[in-house]
Amino acid sequence: MSANLPPAHPFDDDKLREECGVFGVIGVADAANFIALGLHALQHRGQEAGGIVTHDPDTGFNQMRRFGLVRDNFTSPGSMAQLPGSIGIGHVRYSTAGSKGQTAIRDVQPFFGEFSMGGAAIAHNGNITNALSLRRELIERGSIFQSSSDSECIVHLMARSMGRNIPDRMEEALRKVEGAFSVVAMTRTKLIGCRDPLGVRPLVLGQVGEGWVLASETCALDIIGAEFVREIEPGEMVVINGNGVQSHFPFRQAAPRFCIFEHVYFSRPDSQLGGRSVYETRENIGRELAKENPVEADLVCPVPDSGTPAAIGYSLESGIPYAMGIIRNNYMGRTFIEPTEQIRNMGVRLKLNVNRALIKGKRVILVDDSVVRGTTSRKIKEMILDAGAAEVHFRIASPPTSWPCFYGVDTPQREKLLAATMSEEEMRDHLGVDSLKFISLDGLYRAVGEANGRDSNCPAYCDACFSGEYPVAPSDMIEDGFQMKTAAE
Repeated sequence: MSANLPPAHPFDDDKLREECGVFGVIGVADAANFIALGLHALQHRGQEAGGIVTHDPDTGFNQMRRFGLVRDNFTSPGSMAQLPGSIGIGHVRYSTAGSKGQTAIRDVQPFFGEFSMGGAAIAHNGNITNALSLRRELIERGSIFQSSSDSECIVHLMARSMGRNIPDRMEEALRKVEGAFSVVAMTRTKLIGCRDPLGVRPLVLGQVGEGWVLASETCALDIIGAEFVREIEPGEMVVINGNGVQSHFPFRQAAPRFCIFEHVYFSRPDSQLGGRSVYETRENIGRELAKENPVEADLVCPVPDSGTPAAIGYSLESGIPYAMGIIRNNYMGRTFIEPTEQIRNMGVRLKLNVNRALIKGKRVILVDDSVVRGTTSRKIKEMILDAGAAEVHFRIASPPTSWPCFYGVDTPQREKLLAATMSEEEMRDHLGVDSLKFISLDGLYRAVGEANGRDSNCPAYCDACFSGEYPVAPSDMIEDGFQMKTAAE
């Protein structure tokens, strides 16, 4: 089995990756500065590239797209002076698995288009599951695409709409889109926000002075001193101008299915989701994990940084001391050094190092948020054993990830997911640990506030990566040969 698994890049920390973060602001002086700060707070949602579009009555629309981190591109006075105006939107991105390393600057959002009633820019977090069929249809009708991004479909659909204004055109376009979308858009005078009917990806509304803010997470409001007002509801569109916030619900109502992995890993622990602290939810996950999967040990250690709140919860529930058995080097850049064979053999040691004096002779519980390919988990286990640990027990703060996500997450193909090809016992043997246990799906639901666990008839969250039950059929992937879950599974 293990021979078929792909070798990991030495800097690949083997995590699922949220693809995007979005931010928009209206009614503030120097909007671009607010956007840059907001995108910096959302950097965990996308580190490959970023873009900002603003509008100023004197200079019109201004845009800047750059590869790399926000701090390296959108902090100099010279750069920010090129983005004047009191309204603007921004975007940070990861590329999808298929185009990683081949991204062109034209793929970087926000996308901008000139329509008969004026210009508009749009930034999208999520994934359009019928993008290929929409793209084919639009190209046949004469549309000329500039990027490989599924999000550009929305711009072309807006161009073909007969709506009287930009919000109407955007509404008509989004009705033709399947999948997940949290969108921020702007015209010369309006900031627009919209979530898909299932509300898979997050979007929140805030207020800063006399101005308004839309952002993927509440931590982006905190950084600019904005007050959290509320979450944009699933299926809601808000249009914000000088008269305030107008809200309506243009889509057919559906039972919400927010992404449960936002609670497990994607969102920053200092954000709030659904009125709940992400940090407290992750601590609850650790407590549930300890109840379901106890083991005798001397220390509970997180795999930093994503496993930390769950490890604290596991320690509090089990009474086993919490310890920083692995230390993270926060200054490890993504291109720190060329990955020669010598460096490749160092593996994750460039990012993580074992606290040897603490670990030696101890029975250690390692708490991590997920196991995807398992490559990093094996390396961490080897480092812990090299440091003299007596036993290594993995406890995972999510159920086995055995299905890919098609709603805005960079997931490997199903056959590359460890849990898709191995049982829990086989995974334990493959990783070479004394025990391996995952939280149950019911336990995860209890930790996020569903006291009775998961309602299989009407789940409160999208958990397709664990259950294989997709709330929106991924039509493009099915057409490409993807096999949906069968009744037997």
